[in-house]
Amino acid sequence: MDINELLKKENLKRHEIIYLLGLSDEKEINLLFDRADEVRRIYCGDEVHLRGIINFSNYCEQDCLYCGLRKSNKNITRYRMSPDEVVEVAHKFINKGIFTIVLQSGEDSFYDTDKIAYIIYSIKQKADVAITLSLGERDFEEYKTWKIAGADRYLIKHETANPKLYAALHENQKLTERLEHIRFLKEIGYQVGSGNMIGLPNQTLEDIADDILLCKEYELDMAAFGPFIPAPGTPWQNKKPGDVLLTLKTMAVARILLKDVHIPATTALATLDENGRIKGLKVGANVIMPDFTPSPYRENYQIYANRKCVKDNPDDCRSCLQLQIESIGRKVSNSRGDSLKLFNQAN
Repeated sequence: MDINELLKKENLKRHEIIYLLGLSDEKEINLLFDRADEVRRIYCGDEVHLRGIINFSNYCEQDCLYCGLRKSNKNITRYRMSPDEVVEVAHKFINKGIFTIVLQSGEDSFYDTDKIAYIIYSIKQKADVAITLSLGERDFEEYKTWKIAGADRYLIKHETANPKLYAALHENQKLTERLEHIRFLKEIGYQVGSGNMIGLPNQTLEDIADDILLCKEYELDMAAFGPFIPAPGTPWQNKKPGDVLLTLKTMAVARILLKDVHIPATTALATLDENGRIKGLKVGANVIMPDFTPSPYRENYQIYANRKCVKDNPDDCRSCLQLQIESIGRKVSNSRGDSLKLFNQAN
């Protein structure tokens, strides 16, 4: 295939995506990256949106093979933040210029419908910010209640579009069920984010291509592509981590195909590569999601090993990231960074 002609195409077919993911020539890879950066500039501009994550519980009722929070892992110290603690931390960082708060936890039913609704409502009462929920699969009625309480977005990764690989990752969960949740969340008005993990055992380039195409099919508002990192205390603790270059190629191809979707430079990417966030921003990413969970909880959200910045003071995160972002000629956004699809449809 002619790489230059391929990169000019508005849409890519599955075999073309696989071809781009498999590029090994450095010159051709750089052409891919440059095209992705160009598409990002056209559709998303130069702003980088910071989404502040509060990991308020590391309890989980699932037993996924790869995740350090799995219920069978006895090697981590479990914690739960109180609803008022979560609200207090959220307002602290809103006052530092964060316009999206991501409320994230394991699948922990201790936080019932009313507790989560209270947190959402209490944050929104005092600030015009976006609230993203990342709580795993919950009851459909809960999604409705939380939307009414003020939640704007829901992040729920599909992890892999390969049903057999998905079944190998999870006990008692099916890909078809995960996709039903994604569809329902979109139907009731959430801005929805999903995405995959790159480097899962037995994953192929064809699988990754299908992940990108799934994100297009579901018309997602955000799509996250991050490398798999093994976690201590799990059956996959000795597996090989995902490849940084393949992750960057995936992000680049996704940007070219998905165009106006928000794409984060993930913490997992930064964990495997000291300059991972900057590299991600240069190949199509326009979002960074810093961890604002306070100590002592911060250190115990051990979804995988050696998570980037976990030992840093969260108070310093915004200013540190701003310096990195400005060093490559980009700027931190002063907006909520709502779905570009909604903006483009309105115009």
